[in-house]
Amino acid sequence: MSLAVSTPLSIAVVGAGPVGLSLALHAAQQLPRAQVTLHDARPAELDVSRDPRILALSLGSVQLLQRLAAFDAGAAQPILEVHVSQQPPTGAALARLVGAEPELRIRAQDEHVPMLGAVLAHGRIVAPLQAAWLAAAKREPDRLHTRFAAPVRALKDLEAGVEVDAGIAEAHDLVVVAEGGVFASDATRDGLGDTRSGRWRHDYRQTGWVGQVTLERPHGGTAYERFTRHGPVALLPLPADDSGAARAALVWCVPVDEDPVRELDATQRLAVLNTIFPAAVGRLLAISPLQSFALGLNAQRSLVGHAGQAAPHGAPRRVVRIGNAAQMLHPVAGQGLNLGLRDAFELVRALAVGGADIDAALRRVEWRRAPDRLSMIAATDFLARSFTWVLPGGGAARGLGLAALQALRPVKSLLARQMMYGSR
Repeated sequence: MSLAVSTPLSIAVVGAGPVGLSLALHAAQQLPRAQVTLHDARPAELDVSRDPRILALSLGSVQLLQRLAAFDAGAAQPILEVHVSQQPPTGAALARLVGAEPELRIRAQDEHVPMLGAVLAHGRIVAPLQAAWLAAAKREPDRLHTRFAAPVRALKDLEAGVEVDAGIAEAHDLVVVAEGGVFASDATRDGLGDTRSGRWRHDYRQTGWVGQVTLERPHGGTAYERFTRHGPVALLPLPADDSGAARAALVWCVPVDEDPVRELDATQRLAVLNTIFPAAVGRLLAISPLQSFALGLNAQRSLVGHAGQAAPHGAPRRVVRIGNAAQMLHPVAGQGLNLGLRDAFELVRALAVGGADIDAALRRVEWRRAPDRLSMIAATDFLARSFTWVLPGGGAARGLGLAALQALRPVKSLLARQMMYGSR
């Protein structure tokens, strides 16, 4: 049910990726008197459905997209099981010592849910969201506005709002920045809010290699993550290709200074991967060309801030950063997009119940989102840093932790709920 604010509210959303589109569409539905303007640098006629980048959605994120009638179930591969394990020799030695394999298996059927999440191409997430937004904007052109092919150049604090410069300056009560990037390029661009003194930033000195592999046997909807001495390596299940061959998306994290991937050709990379994963995966038969990106932490301490450091005295904080603009995380937990979608939905909820008091609503969203954001940032940062520590027994400790989680079913179930829905 929609909840109307008592006075009209003007919102600008910068960035029409999955998080920005979800925010704009949800605001259009739940704030029926609000003016919503969506900005993006790309042209409207660009076919976004062709973007092949692979993203993992938690069950909670799937449900949020379903609420927006923008989940492409036909293109999604459900995740039915998550299998996390430690690579030998540490794993084998630990198994002999404690009589348990250093692995954690979380299954949807054990948690009484249809899936733990789903894997989709970026384009198959964005395309239905954009189609739903454009349809809504067509129905209500006086309230919902689309500013594509017009990059936002700068934001400026006003005494009671924010000015957005996208070729033409427009004033809004609230600006939501949902435009982010990779770690190396900095998620917060100059002009879209300078919060460099208010964020956590750390270079893990790691590289993420991504691509796809062809599997010898069906994956059964299982996502695999393997902890190695270099870093985590993950396989995310994908729908079979046109020939029926089983496929998976690959995320391979390695240290920059000891990169075992960069100088290898495809045959050599495949041979190395076949020594990493557990026997349950089966053989990997083929590998696509891989792309690489730098891995690091770049997270705002607060979602809410000013447009810049030169805000007028007493100007309200009316710029909210969500998704990659708020937190760039290591992919070890695969939770970046899920955090961003929860940011978006919680912001709309706070505005819906906050009435005309925008500042109270923003204080509410900061308070409500803090436990989820901070716990996920801390957990991801701890795991990512642990692969850079040269500590005797470090690998064994990780493996022992996996074995303990597998044995403690209530704790494992709590972890599963955290993965699916975040901290509530």
